[in-house]
Amino acid sequence: MYGVVTRNEEELEWGEFDRGFYEVKDVTGRAAEPLETGVNMISCFGDTAAGEADPELVPVSEDGERATRDQPYFDWGYVCPSREQYRAGLLEMVEDCAAANPDVRLDDVGFPRAGYCHCEVCNERFADSEFEDRSAWRADVITEFVADAADRIPGTTYLTLYPDPYPGHLHERAGLDLDALAAHVDEFVVPLYDMAYETTYWLETIASGFADLLDAPFSVELYAVDVDIDNLIHAADVAAEYGESVLFGYDASNARAAVRRMRADAQDGKQYGE
Repeated sequence: MYGVVTRNEEELEWGEFDRGFYEVKDVTGRAAEPLETGVNMISCFGDTAAGEADPELVPVSEDGERATRDQPYFDWGYVCPSREQYRAGLLEMVEDCAAANPDVRLDDVGFPRAGYCHCEVCNERFADSEFEDRSAWRADVITEFVADAADRIPGTTYLTLYPDPYPGHLHERAGLDLDALAAHVDEFVVPLYDMAYETTYWLETIASGFADLLDAPFSVELYAVDVDIDNLIHAADVAAEYGESVLFGYDASNARAAVRRMRADAQDGKQYGE
């Protein structure tokens, strides 16, 4: 199966794709109306605009470093997952998406990095919790949010994972307990983005790692913008060995050309009749 991830409504109905994901809210904070023709996708705790509008929402490390684009290792700003009012807004957005299409994808779910968050809200809630280990408390915060979101999704619940299959890393980095999340998630999505895909051994290594790590279906998402068609096809062939489907991000025209050629090549040499 091949799918597309897009911000353009018309591309969801292109016949080359078996499924389409529509970005309703992205990491900048830009939002659009949900559509019935695609799986609506929400960037949950990646939200540069919300953090700029209200700096109190931004996660902080124990040393006081804020999770914003000003840091060299953050490409966008984050919102602390403990903030109830912001979470309530996300859950309302999930309901709106599910009303348009029963399937919903949750993107950018988790804490921004290991060591986050030590804001006053997190410190107080951890101190008042039943947990002695802060990493276990963080994972419970995220699992509770995903469970609340999944309760509002009547169809398939998709969840995007940071592309790090090393055992324990997702728990340490983002607060993701994969075993606990699997009870609420129907399919995970792993973006393996590159600007060229001139080599694919790393892609195969990471995809293989997730196949070993996850006891649940997952799809691989590739970056399609300005990627050479031959390279994109090769990357898709590698990803297809492990994922339930291969998704192409943010250049539907390039993705459509790749899918057309792959399907045409699959027909080469077939004989019908005696």
